[in-house]
Amino acid sequence: MKLKPSEIAKALEEVYDPELGLDVVSLGFLYSISVDDDNVVVATITLTVPGCPLHIPITEDIREKIMELGAKDVFVDVVWDPPWNPSMMSEEARKRLLGE
Repeated sequence: MKLKPSEIAKALEEVYDPELGLDVVSLGFLYSISVDDDNVVVATITLTVPGCPLHIPITEDIREKIMELGAKDVFVDVVWDPPWNPSMMSEEARKRLLGE
């Protein structure tokens, strides 16, 4: 059965940025998810800044979480354009981190 981007995004709500204590979806790090007919998944994400020391653990957690759903393979593409900014966070994430 072909994985759905929505179910992948829901699973990624369990992948946390350990420094910020919030999940990658709420933080606005997840830009897109594509799934081909063979269940090969490409997740396009960003992080707060280039050179983020948590780049590897976060991308590995994303890959593992998607593989657990039954993906044949997973590629996590980290991009810097558009650059991340706090407005990309969910309303709840902004409240928790910024007190908005």
